Amino acid sequence: MFSIGQISVRIFAGAAFKVLGFAGWKKQTIKRNLEYVSQGTWMSGEKLEAENLYKKMLRNLTWHVGELLFCFDVYKKLPEDCGAYPFSAGGKIFELAEGAAGTIEKMRRGGIFLTAHYGNYEASGAWLCALGVPLKASFIPLKPKWLNRFVYEKVRCVRGRPYSIDAKNPREFLDQLDGKAPDCGGKKQLFCLLADQDSRIGSAMDGTFLGRPAKINPLPDFLLRHRPNTPVFFCWIQEQGNRKILHAVEAQEPNETQRDMQKEMLKQVQHDVNQHNMDQRGSKQRDEKISIVDGAYRAWLEERIRENPALWYGWTHRRFRSTRPEIYR
Repeated sequence: MFSIGQISVRIFAGAAFKVLGFAGWKKQTIKRNLEYVSQGTWMSGEKLEAENLYKKMLRNLTWHVGELLFCFDVYKKLPEDCGAYPFSAGGKIFELAEGAAGTIEKMRRGGIFLTAHYGNYEASGAWLCALGVPLKASFIPLKPKWLNRFVYEKVRCVRGRPYSIDAKNPREFLDQLDGKAPDCGGKKQLFCLLADQDSRIGSAMDGTFLGRPAKINPLPDFLLRHRPNTPVFFCWIQEQGNRKILHAVEAQEPNETQRDMQKEMLKQVQHDVNQHNMDQRGSKQRDEKISIVDGAYRAWLEERIRENPALWYGWTHRRFRSTRPEIYR
């Protein structure tokens, strides 16, 4: 039995898929990214066909946008008690993956939450808030102002509490972690950041992604330098038919083998940068400490992409523009 919301999602997704596909929306960017990545070692002999990936990704994306438009309230009203799951609502069965309940309890005490444009990432934020996690997600204000106000007050708001934040400086981010920001009520927040985009700021760090040199966001490492004992979490929603399964894991310290691999990858990055005569002025070089973004987070995200490449919407971004701008011309 389909609900009104589910029917609306089907109609919207079908129409949006046809319109965007006919217009060739982001098709060339996806093709360029895939061609560039396929020249490296990440795919290990596998070959992703651009047209097939484009169609699958577009179907997934339009479906998830449809859920955001017509079924988002279902996630906001899910139970706070982890013991209430599995839970049926809106024609779906919502579950917590094995071990997720214990991780969620830790997330309720604050920390850093790194995620990506993977699957229904917007829904994971609403679900975590419904579970009582004090989430504060960093975002860039939208234009026009009325749209930004609507998203802040209505869309990214669970049980009367907005969970998005436009922090202007590092002190504000640290205040969220410390629970000292005016809207924290003295409670440490779980600061959320989408960390899979090309960082084009002067302090961007050198790293790797999908086996290729890439610029990475320095903010998570900045926060960890100033709050070194802060836990870091990853989270995503797995979809199996009408089942929605929330996965939540805590990042672990890298072992000696991983550290050695990281150092070798950094050497290769520097070699590639020099080979292509990249301008390194203003680029923040790393010390021997492994970056959380280029270490545990990258490993987590690359594993998700290997599981289902068509669920990573970062293919539509010019992810390698800072290091190889010519591939997008």
